[in-house]
Amino acid sequence: MPVGPKAGAGTPRRVLGIDLGERRIGVAVGDLDARIATPLMTLSRARSIVADARVISRLASEQRATGLVVGLPLDMDGGEGLQAIRTREWAVAVGGVTGLPVRFRDERLSSERAERRVGTPARGRSGGPPTAAQRDGHRARIDREAAALILQDELDAMVTENGSQRPDDGS
Repeated sequence: MPVGPKAGAGTPRRVLGIDLGERRIGVAVGDLDARIATPLMTLSRARSIVADARVISRLASEQRATGLVVGLPLDMDGGEGLQAIRTREWAVAVGGVTGLPVRFRDERLSSERAERRVGTPARGRSGGPPTAAQRDGHRARIDREAAALILQDELDAMVTENGSQRPDDGS
């Protein structure tokens, strides 16, 4: 993965993982040296890609991230449908605004894996169904977790069988 200039001694090399949805963006942060991805936050989509990019740029700066890994929603047969095309367009635009390199990672079934990891939503008051706020909060946790799973898959793929970092393939 292109990660930009080498970080100073003791400074972790980081990337942001992105799970792009129609209404929300799950964000995770990953340490390239430790190869660990952690859920960070869930953002509401802005009205424009440029506005989304400004928020992502600010987060990348705060986290000292040097690249983005964006989940690509491939069809089950591995093909790219309309959602994958829209995601690529969004990511390329965001990369252009932020100046950060972008990599794509197959995100098939990441939301289902995240749902299993997060578990069921909390019950509402008196044991009833969850409130709208509880449902929204649960969905936001799933989006963050999906971003972390996508990013962890990419970090894991960067290591070959002999434990060395995969060379940058330019994707």
